This record gives sequence, C-alpha cells and structure tokens, in this order.
Amino acid sequence: MTPPALPALAGCHRLCLTPTRNESWIIAPFLAAARTWATRVIVADQGSTDGTREFLERAPGVDVLHNPSAEYDEAGRQRLLLAAARRVTGPRFLLGLDADEALSANSAHSSDWAKIAAAAPGTVVRLRWVNLLPGVREAWIPPGHTPFGFVDDGSPHHGRAIHSPRVPCPVGAPVLDLDDIVVLHFQYTAWERMRSKQRWYQTWELLREDGDGPLEIFRRYHHMHGGWPPEEIVPVKPSWMAGFVESGADFDRLQAEPLPWWDREVAKLLRQHGPERFRRLAIWDRDWNEVARILGEEQPALDDPRGPADRAIHRLLALTQCRRSTWPARGLEHALRLAGW
Repeated sequence: MTPPALPALAGCHRLCLTPTRNESWIIAPFLAAARTWATRVIVADQGSTDGTREFLERAPGVDVLHNPSAEYDEAGRQRLLLAAARRVTGPRFLLGLDADEALSANSAHSSDWAKIAAAAPGTVVRLRWVNLLPGVREAWIPPGHTPFGFVDDGSPHHGRAIHSPRVPCPVGAPVLDLDDIVVLHFQYTAWERMRSKQRWYQTWELLREDGDGPLEIFRRYHHMHGGWPPEEIVPVKPSWMAGFVESGADFDRLQAEPLPWWDREVAKLLRQHGPERFRRLAIWDRDWNEVARILGEEQPALDDPRGPADRAIHRLLALTQCRRSTWPARGLEHALRLAGW
C-alpha cells in the first residue's frame, strides 16, 4: 500500500505522543491513522501484555519507550513522551493522542495545517473532541475546544495524575482553536470495554488520599448514562471517517477483548482491600466472583457488599444524573454528603 501524502507543515516535525497499555484491540488502525499526518509516532508503553508493545516495536517509524512506573500517572508518562519528543531537533508540533483516538480523516487535506504552520512557538492548539457513539452514526461533543496540540517552545509541562492536559499549556500562552480537523474518540464504540474502564477509574479515585467521596465519583464516571445534553449529540460527518480504510485504518472492524485489563485490576484491588472498602461505588454491575474465577481463583469471595440502602442510593443517583441542577437532586446530594458519601 502506498503511504498517504503527509500534510505540509513548513518543515516542522509533526510528532504524535501516545501512551499505551494493552491496546491490541485498536493499535493497528490507530497507527495507520497517525501515519497520515505524523512524521514520527512516539509511544510510551506501560507493561502491555497483549502484544501491543511487540506490534509497535515491529512497526517502522515508531519510537517505543518503556514506562517503568507501576502507578497510574498521566503527568509522569506525558513528561516521558515530551522528553523523547524534544530529542528531535528542529521545529516541532506536538499532538497528544490516546491509542483509542485519531485525527479525523479529512485532516489529510485540511487548511487547518496552514493555521498551525503560521502559529508562533508556544501556541496551544485546541480541537473539538468528538466522542463517537456505538454504531458511529452520532457523537457526543463537549462544548468548547480541548488542548491536544502545542507548537513547541520548550515550555515545561505541569500535568496531573489523572485527566491531565496532554501537552504543555503555559499560563497566558496564545491559543489556536481549530474546527475542521477534529479528534475522534473511539472509546464509546466499545461500550462494555468503556464501562470496565469507568469502574476501574472509580476504584482508583476512591483509594487516593486526596480523592473525592463516592457521590462525586459516581457523578464523574456515569456522565454517559443520561447525562449528556441533547444539543451535544450530533450526527457524524462523513468527511471525518472517509478514507480511513484506504489508508489502512479500518476502525470498522474493532473487536474489544473479552476481559479488559481494567477488570483484572479491579478484581485485584477487591482482593487486596476487601469488597467492603468499595461498597459505596457503583461497580457491582460486574460479577467479580466470575472475573476472579476466570483469573484462576477457586473461592474468590468477592460478593456484592451493598445493602438495600446502598442499592437504592445508586438507583436514585442514576435517575438524577442528568438533573443535578434540580432542587430534589441537590437536596439528595446534600443529604448524602452529610451521611459520608
């Protein structure tokens, strides 16, 4: 297959910075899509066991870094990627993408590249974040633009452990908002895999010393269940997807793994801390005894510890997820905070 022509960017290196961990379900189309615009793909792999790292090491034009951290730390992996990118000499445009994301197919011929080329070093480049929904006919697009790119000037990166900006965003930096090229997010197209990830996020947040309580954790990680305003759900533009298959990025054939690594991690945390520690989290739609048996345990004892009151509260939170501003929902939340939620 003839590689697609890369968009012009005035001799500037176009660097795709991506963290991975067990992304075999999507890594091949991700890489094919990235090659349509990136001059180099830099990946920091954190202990993948599903063949992701081996695939990347065989792929030409990919710099594979080893992320040795045993902890989940977005800021740490972003600094690792940024340091590798800055070993590339010359002007650099940095774009941070997760493995389940891609620039829209129309980026190959978009005039937005000329705008990036004209931007001064230190410019933060923000794009629309298009969260594709199952069936890929509609998408959830949050209001405003999200910082994905940076015209590099060497600024330090001050990230967060979770939900961190992908690239440096210096205070007072110039901002370039683009609307033609968008970032496509494929997370929600594999709905059950996404739910597995959200369950893991909840357990991780609860165990943080400075983490929020079960109420805020529920609200944060159930936004996809009735929590999106109708005006934020839009039809998918054909131009966003047209041409992917021809470039080798066949996102139509994605197949999520039967037991995502997040479920394995949650089962391990339940064994380590005991189910009672997580009683107030809404993670019990999964049969954790079944997961543990798949992982080889004979008598896992990971039963749902919730009583009738906990189950009722989770049902009420689900019913009010998209009505948080109403007086009944605010009253419910106030009462739950007083009760230690």
